[in-house]
Amino acid sequence: MRIEIDHGKAARHPEKAHRPDNPIQRKPDWIRVKAPNHPIYHETRKLMRDNGLVTVCEEAACPNIGECWSQRHATMMIMGEVCTRACSFCNVRTGMPDALDATEPARVADAVAKLGLRHVVITSVDRDDLADGGAAHFSTVIRAIRAAAEGTTIEVLTPDFLRKPGAIEVVAEARPDVFNHNLETVPRLYPTIRPGARYFQSLSLLARVKQIDPSIFTKSGLMVGLGEERMEISQVMDDLRVADVDFLTLGQYLQPTVKHAAVAEFVTPEAFADYASLARAKGFLLVSATPLTRSSYHADADFAQLQSARAAQHKAA
Repeated sequence: MRIEIDHGKAARHPEKAHRPDNPIQRKPDWIRVKAPNHPIYHETRKLMRDNGLVTVCEEAACPNIGECWSQRHATMMIMGEVCTRACSFCNVRTGMPDALDATEPARVADAVAKLGLRHVVITSVDRDDLADGGAAHFSTVIRAIRAAAEGTTIEVLTPDFLRKPGAIEVVAEARPDVFNHNLETVPRLYPTIRPGARYFQSLSLLARVKQIDPSIFTKSGLMVGLGEERMEISQVMDDLRVADVDFLTLGQYLQPTVKHAAVAEFVTPEAFADYASLARAKGFLLVSATPLTRSSYHADADFAQLQSARAAQHKAA
């Protein structure tokens, strides 16, 4: 499947324009997907356009967009489509964002209600330009969805709120059902893959959410295929369990353009199955580890499994 993206690389990713090209490798058969053509895919796309909404499905060139939108699953991306960070794995446009749109929470809530979603994922660009990193806006969106679609469970996938005191508390106190923040990769690769972030800030965010409200499910995700070692992934799993994270996702990194970080390895389905077994042995309530796994992939079904796993855990205790 080929997802069309903006090929004006200097405009979309100005900070990457000077970098040497990394040729994009041919993908193995196990991570190829069909182009979207289901009628409901086009209905979902139209609803997003009609409500003036941005989705990470499109902005990040997710390979699962055809499957998810055909089931009316979409991850809403709030606070604009321009990110203040410049991670070398990410296809979201970078630069200085516009001011926040006060009408956005109502438009997001209206789309959730019209789609009849059982579960919705709300994510955002990084907004280092805002005093609270956009935490209050996240809170407003959560509350608007609660009012418009009372039965819908809400998952947030937030930035790290680096140097934004009190921001984590603002989002957690709005009580999303799932609080997701991705570590993305192993600490050794942060300087090249996630240079604007700090590994231990991300870990402490996840731990803090549990301190604020232990009933909120916490979740984090990692990409593989960037040159990490199995031992490093195992250590990150241990760190996440110390932070009491419930749900771990692992998926294959796919290079968006020639200006992004190169794929070091296409990890086999068998290796993903091994990672899944390792993570389950470490005590995560739920693990999703496949080449096409993404943070929001099958999020509604996963939430139901999280609830069942917690109930079984409490019963066993």
